[in-house]
Amino acid sequence: MLDGVCWAVLRPLGNRRRHFAVPDGQLEALIRGEVAPTGIESFLDAIENNLITQPVAAMVPGRKQPYLAWQVALAWLTRDQECRFDHVLDWRSVQSDSDSPARGLNQTEKLEALRALISAMALREQSLRRKIASLEQEKTRSEQDAAYRYWEIQRLRIFVSEQLEVVDEELIQGDLGLAVLRDLAQQRLAKACGDAGSGDIRLIEAKNTFEAARQSMVELEKEEEQLKTQIDILPRVIAHIEAEYPSSQYALEEAESFPCPICEVPVDRVLAEKCSLSHKLPDLETCRKRLKSNRENFQRETEQLKSAKQKFDLLKPKLVLAKQKVNNAEKQYKQLEELRTGREQLSYDAQRLVDEVERLSKLMHEQQLASEKAQQASDDLNGKRQDVLKHINQQSHALSELNEKFNAIIRILLSDDASGEIRLTGNGLKLTVQMGGNRSTSAIDSLKVVAFDLAVMCLSMENKTNIPAFLVHDSPREADLGLSLYHRLFDLVFQLEQVGPAFQYIITTTTRPPDNMAMDPWLVLTLSGYPAGKRLLKCDLSS
Repeated sequence: MLDGVCWAVLRPLGNRRRHFAVPDGQLEALIRGEVAPTGIESFLDAIENNLITQPVAAMVPGRKQPYLAWQVALAWLTRDQECRFDHVLDWRSVQSDSDSPARGLNQTEKLEALRALISAMALREQSLRRKIASLEQEKTRSEQDAAYRYWEIQRLRIFVSEQLEVVDEELIQGDLGLAVLRDLAQQRLAKACGDAGSGDIRLIEAKNTFEAARQSMVELEKEEEQLKTQIDILPRVIAHIEAEYPSSQYALEEAESFPCPICEVPVDRVLAEKCSLSHKLPDLETCRKRLKSNRENFQRETEQLKSAKQKFDLLKPKLVLAKQKVNNAEKQYKQLEELRTGREQLSYDAQRLVDEVERLSKLMHEQQLASEKAQQASDDLNGKRQDVLKHINQQSHALSELNEKFNAIIRILLSDDASGEIRLTGNGLKLTVQMGGNRSTSAIDSLKVVAFDLAVMCLSMENKTNIPAFLVHDSPREADLGLSLYHRLFDLVFQLEQVGPAFQYIITTTTRPPDNMAMDPWLVLTLSGYPAGKRLLKCDLSS
């Protein structure tokens, strides 16, 4: 029944099945398939337009989607069993794999939705709460940013002071300390750059000296190789010349004492020349020239070998001296190069210190801005919370009625000496139970949630909320409440049924209810895990 209209609604258990929602319809006709599927949208439209109303639906926070307000309300009115009544705003457990949009709401947004649904919040307050949530996030980010920069400032200040050999920590604090560090870093950089300029000239000179010495040594080594080659080859050349000498000498002697070709008797050369019978004579001049050339070549090569050996002997000390000069020049050059590398490292380190000091200055400025931003957000947050409290006081009538019913339910369930109170502060919703002092045990905490839900249902019975007088409590157990409280809960709902307007309260439990209600019409269905026929669908779904 919705706003005086009886709806026949049939929904499937599985996905992608047909839905039926027919105003003034017959449920039996839907079951028999006599009506075409209509979908559930028309029924949900009626709920949001006639029960929740559009102004209230607009105040329910969350990612906008169709029928958001009703889905959030349904999550509240049908809490998951896994929530165990731990908190008044715990509706859907992360273990339930529910697709309800309520799972995407934070505690502040859930409280806004709850207050909107019980007519205890104005639109202006909602905008303030959203601003508060935004300011809280901004404040948290700014505080984290400031804390990180403070840590980085301390680390960087210690590093720079150690590198600059500053012992007094008091000297480097604040802006004045930053100026001290900047001056010291600039002085070190100037000194490093000055030393580097003078050393470069000496390095260039040492490099030129080293290159010249190495070139001279290379030339001497080439000359040494040439002399070695001559000393190695010339003895073989001389030996070859010496080997030719006997044959040349013999040829000359033969030419000078030539035998007669007719009688083969040696004749004097002068006579032979006048002999008409001897017309083929040796070339005496050629033989003499060949012998002379042999002796000249022998003399020349011998002198050249002697000269080469003398030069080689003289070259040895020169080459040793040249190598020594090269080694000394190279050693000096490498030393100066290492010094330059060291100066460059010092210059780099000095420049890095200058950069780190500037980064320290930037971090200090950013940390100051972040702290100021966090403080400004905190001040704005306090102001907005005061504005929220003003709006809460303006909506105190609805909260006062809810508080009266909550207190009455606590007194009925506990004792006349007990009292309950609902307080709405700038930080959220707080439920308290007084019974000889503030009580906060696991049983009392579960009882607070149950009593709160029942108090809201009582307001709904009086048409003072924008949700139906409907409630499902899934498995409140005797172990959670205690047996006496558990039975009083049933007695309370039974009394409401006798005197109050119509409502629907569904409770599923594994603990036996009181005997007077363990029967029709209150006990609707009894289920068991074994055998399969006593289960909800009378079969084993896993088979």
